[in-house]
Amino acid sequence: MKRISFVFSIMLVAAMLLTACATAAQTATPAPTHTKYLRVAVIIPSTTTDMAWSESIMDALKTIQTDLGGASAMQIMVSENMFNVPDAANAMRDYASQGVDMVIAHGSQYGTLIKDLATDFPKTTFVYETGSDTFGLPNVVAYDVAAQEGGYVQGVLAAMSTKAKKIGIVGPVNGGDDKTYFDGFQQGVKSVDPTITVSVTWTGSYSDVGLMTEAAKTHVANGADILAGSSQAAVGAISFARDNKIPWFSDDVDQSSLAPNEVVSSNLYNWIVSLKDIVVNRQAGKLGGTTYVLHLSNGGLKIIYNPNYPLPANIKAAGDAAIQGIIAGTIKVTP
Repeated sequence: MKRISFVFSIMLVAAMLLTACATAAQTATPAPTHTKYLRVAVIIPSTTTDMAWSESIMDALKTIQTDLGGASAMQIMVSENMFNVPDAANAMRDYASQGVDMVIAHGSQYGTLIKDLATDFPKTTFVYETGSDTFGLPNVVAYDVAAQEGGYVQGVLAAMSTKAKKIGIVGPVNGGDDKTYFDGFQQGVKSVDPTITVSVTWTGSYSDVGLMTEAAKTHVANGADILAGSSQAAVGAISFARDNKIPWFSDDVDQSSLAPNEVVSSNLYNWIVSLKDIVVNRQAGKLGGTTYVLHLSNGGLKIIYNPNYPLPANIKAAGDAAIQGIIAGTIKVTP
């Protein structure tokens, strides 16, 4: 009987020690640094590696995710190649039905979907670009970009660089930030020399690389010695510019890696300026009801000069002066 009691005592002490160790291990686990774990779904019209519009938003979100503490703080889900608006609508509804915290629709074509979806899913934050209307709903966020500002600066650079006095611009659809970028570009050119001809071609497609390439070829065949363009499909035109040693001005992201010696500068969209605030607000419980616009003045737009391109010092100085003039308000650029 004593032996049984002795054995029982040993077992009891061992159990107490194991419990104490487990409790100590739990106490030593650090508390998470983020306020709330977020699930963010992104709808993009092309791919995450398009070197343009879609890649720019994904890069921004990945940076924000890292800043917040990584995947343990924020999960990013993405639906690519959502050119078809009905397909995008289905994907957005599926994400909201799954209870994600935020759905980001990165494209002006998705704006018409937001009002109904946000009404149906009042606990989900819906974010869309490009727009400024939150439809009076507390769970909608709109963000836009004053692309005309960067376009103006690059127009100044292009006007001072052309010898033929002919510039060709290629783009997808005459709307959204593509239109405002081109409008600003043309204003920048005219501010330097009103006699320069700026020809614009809209292909009607965000995805048809071949059409964009042919549009660039046509401009050059008609005498243009400078090219500029935007959208995911612009990679075709950039390749043509690279192969034919034609200076190129980029929009959305820094595309100098695609044509290291031909890209003069890039009008970079720094989405972090708006997105980080949107994410932090959502963590704090504020679903939406706000609008954002990226400007040169708030760092949302940046002109990135390609160090490999031999841009004369006086032309770069003119570009820098245009940037400062826009920020100071002495240069007015209308979209």
